[in-house]
Amino acid sequence: MMLSLGCSLAMSAQPRRSLLDSLHYHVEMQATLSNGDHTPLWLNANRYGLSSLKTSNGYLRGSVERPLSADKGRRWGIGYGVDVAVPMGFTSHFVLHQAYAEVRWLKGVLTVGAKEYPMELKNQHLSSGSQTFGINARPIPQIRLALPDYWKVPLTKGWLAIKGHLAYGMMTDGKWQKDFTARRSKYVEHGLYHSKAGYLRIGPKNITLELGLEMACQFGGTTYNFYNSDHTVKIENASNLSSFIHALIPSGGEKVEDQYRNTEGNNLGSWVARLNFDYPAWRLGVYADHFFEDHSAMFLLDYDGYGEGADWNKKKKSRYLLYDLKDMMCGIELNLKRFKYLENIVLEYIYTKYQSGAVYHDHTRSISDHIGGLDDYYNHYVLTGWQHWGMVMGNPLYTSPLYNADGEVYVHNNRFAAVHLGLSGTPVPGFHYRLLGTWQSSLGTYKRPFAKEHEHGSILLETTYRFQHVLEGWSITGAFGADFGELLGHNYGCQFTVRKEGVLSFKKKKSQK
Repeated sequence: MMLSLGCSLAMSAQPRRSLLDSLHYHVEMQATLSNGDHTPLWLNANRYGLSSLKTSNGYLRGSVERPLSADKGRRWGIGYGVDVAVPMGFTSHFVLHQAYAEVRWLKGVLTVGAKEYPMELKNQHLSSGSQTFGINARPIPQIRLALPDYWKVPLTKGWLAIKGHLAYGMMTDGKWQKDFTARRSKYVEHGLYHSKAGYLRIGPKNITLELGLEMACQFGGTTYNFYNSDHTVKIENASNLSSFIHALIPSGGEKVEDQYRNTEGNNLGSWVARLNFDYPAWRLGVYADHFFEDHSAMFLLDYDGYGEGADWNKKKKSRYLLYDLKDMMCGIELNLKRFKYLENIVLEYIYTKYQSGAVYHDHTRSISDHIGGLDDYYNHYVLTGWQHWGMVMGNPLYTSPLYNADGEVYVHNNRFAAVHLGLSGTPVPGFHYRLLGTWQSSLGTYKRPFAKEHEHGSILLETTYRFQHVLEGWSITGAFGADFGELLGHNYGCQFTVRKEGVLSFKKKKSQK
């Protein structure tokens, strides 16, 4: 009884947690100066869209965040954050970068608002970027239900674990698209967004296999097409309950389609996998990311058994067309836990030139064969493709529309092969570096090929020093980046960032008697 009473008194003596506990803050100032046509690739890419191509740019940024980890150990948790920037030389004069609130119950998390989400199965600082859910564009405001961390499936002794998410949101770049195109080419206002992903982890602690499927859909909104100065076509894309269901389960069709029905919206995604080896001195990961724009690339299979004559549009035979598995990102990540001079090495190879082949032919009355090529990654014939505020939402080696001098929201380069290397280390306490190097050979797109193959290289050398004692919480970062070649031109630039971060304290002072 006394033990029970003691436990009760101990629990009641614990201080209550406030929504102002563990309130993290950061203030940051960044300036970038470049020589050439643009800011070099790795000085602007994979920064969640908080960057600019203008040769002179910068920002003042501040954020306040209460992470869910503040309620660690409780069955429930509450988090929120606000992150704003006042930029110079950006596409906006003020950026509400993040603004969200979230609730956790056990392992599940419900988030409402715009928030940065890291890549899955890849190194956040050294990888060239995921092909579907990358970190290259501004966050999209959304309602997101997630199991963010692996949950061990009961009765499997830890050998099986799952995680994933489901989300709906709205694109915020409609006005930017309208201004960027100057109403001379296609743009979309009030577009809607859907994403979902599921991941399965198999294996014991030191050797694991992760398998995942990432899928997204852009749908709804209003599309404006400009064929010439006298002919404007306005398309009110469906955004009713059926459209939300069609986004969740790819189905339906576009309003502009006739007897040839594709799924409604811009559907895309990736099959991802990673094999991990984790030992006391080193950790190795081997991973793959196969991107797809439709079912022909998703399953490498297409139906091709239509009839002839009056049955030209009826499925008559068990006949299928098999596509090649050529387009792929393959990567290796090595972490040397005891060698601080070179802690992490990432090597990636990306190939996207196939895209289900160079031929697209819908079956007709005279020719019953159906071939579903010309996938045109990151582009769409009704919507403006896999981009937000001019930056592709996947891997930045697909050239973002923001580079287009003609003001068209279109990815002009999606067929390429590339090799990417990333290195990082912490040779002395507080001092960290990373080095990125990328070579890319590009063909443009199937519909708009380059006159000749474009070869291009991009590099980044970045160093960060975090003050340990006197100026604890302060850090300075200096970076040099360069582009050289035919794709992005010859660009050289430097970037300087000063950052202060810490935890706000709101403890009440005891009154003196």
